[in-house]
Amino acid sequence: MAVTALAAALTSAVDGPTLTVAAAVLAGQLSVGWSNDWIDADRDRTAGRTDKPIPAGLSAALVRTAAFSALAACVGLSALMGLAAGSAHLAAVAGAWLYNLGLKSTVWSFVPYAGSFGLLPSVITLAGPGHLAPAWATAAGALLGVGAHGANVLPDLAADALTGVRGLPQRLGRIPTTVLSGAALLGATQLLARGSERLWLGIASLTVFGLGLTRPRTAFLSVLAVAALDVGLLLAHSDRLKA
Repeated sequence: MAVTALAAALTSAVDGPTLTVAAAVLAGQLSVGWSNDWIDADRDRTAGRTDKPIPAGLSAALVRTAAFSALAACVGLSALMGLAAGSAHLAAVAGAWLYNLGLKSTVWSFVPYAGSFGLLPSVITLAGPGHLAPAWATAAGALLGVGAHGANVLPDLAADALTGVRGLPQRLGRIPTTVLSGAALLGATQLLARGSERLWLGIASLTVFGLGLTRPRTAFLSVLAVAALDVGLLLAHSDRLKA
């Protein structure tokens, strides 16, 4: 819901088809989340993740059907965005599916996050003004993705060790992953900030991320908060995306 809301806000700011983009992004996010629940069902059972749908009692067939239904809806809705924007969005969703299907257990686990988040600004500008996003916006999105990857994995390091997931954060360990994630989030904010904004917004983003590390499973929420801060910067300077 957060990613969908952020995408919708940015699309509106560049005078793009807000409802179409929001619907496509929502369908894509649902397909990614539900495919993860289906593909990782055995790992989730082993790790005692009763907050996940299949260990909690839903059938694997139901979750699989939901994932592919959402993916089909995503394809159709992406087509309504136009060829360029729709293709970029489907590439971003494909990257996330590839992560779920096995890249998460390799040293290249960060690539789908960087690629998919990096594509999102271009999805929005292609759907609106009709051009690729500027390099600084793409780089900021990619850095935000790397930060999100690290923060998403931090609470699960022990469970991942138990179930054999060996992505880059698991290989690096908790402290290096924390430092890398914080640096990536700071880099994203700095790319989007201008002039005097850079210092205080950089401090704000690191503070939010640091607070998110104080409790289990809140690190990723802190990344969403930093993402909202970054989208606020883009909304304030939306003319930079339109140009």
